[in-house]
Amino acid sequence: MAEWMNSIFSLFFWGSILSICYAYVGYPISLFIIGTFRKRVVVKRAIYPSATIIITVFNEERRIAEKIDNTLSLQYPIEKLQIIIASDGSTDCTNDIVAGYASRGVELLRVTERKGKENAQKEAIQMARGEIIVFSDVATILDQDGLKEIVSNFADHSVGCVSSEDRLIGRDGIPCGEGFYVQYEMRLRNIESRVFSVVGVSGSFFAARREVCRDFSGEMQSDFRTVLNAIKLGYRGVSDPRAVGYYQDILDEKKEFDRKVRTVVRGLTVFFHHLEYLNGFKYGIFAYQYFCHKLLRWLVPFFLMILFLSNLVLAIHYYWYSIILIGQMIFYGVALYVKINGLVIQNALVKMPVYFIVVNLSIFVAWLQYWSGRRVVMWQPSER
Repeated sequence: MAEWMNSIFSLFFWGSILSICYAYVGYPISLFIIGTFRKRVVVKRAIYPSATIIITVFNEERRIAEKIDNTLSLQYPIEKLQIIIASDGSTDCTNDIVAGYASRGVELLRVTERKGKENAQKEAIQMARGEIIVFSDVATILDQDGLKEIVSNFADHSVGCVSSEDRLIGRDGIPCGEGFYVQYEMRLRNIESRVFSVVGVSGSFFAARREVCRDFSGEMQSDFRTVLNAIKLGYRGVSDPRAVGYYQDILDEKKEFDRKVRTVVRGLTVFFHHLEYLNGFKYGIFAYQYFCHKLLRWLVPFFLMILFLSNLVLAIHYYWYSIILIGQMIFYGVALYVKINGLVIQNALVKMPVYFIVVNLSIFVAWLQYWSGRRVVMWQPSER
C-alpha cells in the first residue's frame, strides 16, 4: 500500500515539474520546432493609412504633457493622424492641460462618469476616424518612428493587430526582475508571430484595424480580447520588435503586486468568456497557443503547490527527495527573506527567482479573487 501511494505522489511530483517546465520552456521550444516547418513571415512596408491614437488617462496632470509632446513628435503625416485623449472621469488638471493642445489637433474626450480604461477606449473608438486605431498608455514613451513601424505591419493583409515590444528599465539603470521576464515574454511573442499569432498584445502600445475594434468590449481587457477579435475575423496578431515602448518599473512594490493581480483577474475573465478558442478543429494552432500561453501559465502556482506537498511526502521515504525538498525550502526562504526585509538585490540570479515567486503568488491571489466573483473593470494608473 505504501509503495502504491509513493508511486502516486511520484507521479504528482514529476508531473508538476514537467508541467512547470513545459509552461515556460517546453512551449517556446515546441513553437520553435513548429516554426521550422510552418513559418509566417510578416510582409512589412512603409504605408501611411489614416490612423487614430487613443490615449486613456485618469488624473494624469503630472505626465500628460510629456506624453502628448512625445505623440506629436512621431514621424507620421500629420494630416493622416488623429490624437484622442480619453479622460476617464479625471478630477485634477488633466483636462485643462489637454485642452491647451487643441490648436495642435489634439482632441479631448471627457468621459464624465469613470467606468474604467476599456470603457473610455470604447467611447474614443466611436469618434475615431482612422483606418488603423492605435492604443497607448500615458506612461509609455515611443520612439519617433514607433508609429510608422507598427503601422507598416498592416501592409500584410493577414495581420489584424500588432503588438509593440516593451522595454522596461529599473531606476538604477539595471534590468530588474520584471525586466528579465519582459524580455522573455517579448521573445516568446516573436516566436508566436513566426508560427501564427500572438495570444496577447502589449496594453501600453498596440494597434488594430478599425474592423477588429468594432466588437470592442468596455468591460474586458482590451489587449487580450483584441487578438481574439482579430482571430475571429480571420486575421492574426503579430509582435514587432522595431515598434518599441519604453517605461520604468513601478515605484511601490505593493502597488505593482496589486497591478499583477488585477491583470490576471482581467485575463481570466476574458479567457473563460471565450473558451471556444480552445477548439483546435476550428482555430488550429491558435487553440494550442491559447491553452499554453494563458491557461497553462496560470496553472503554475497550483503545480508549485502540488510539487512541494508531494515532495514533502516523498522526502519521508527517499533520501534524494529530501535533498530536493531542502532545495525548495531554500528557494522559497530566500525569496521570503528578501521581500519581508525589503532588500534591493542587484544579482540577477537572485532577482529572477524572487520575481518568479512573486509573479506566481500574484496569479494565485488572482484565482482566489476570480473564484470569489471579483471582476476588475476600474483601473488605477500605476506610479512609475
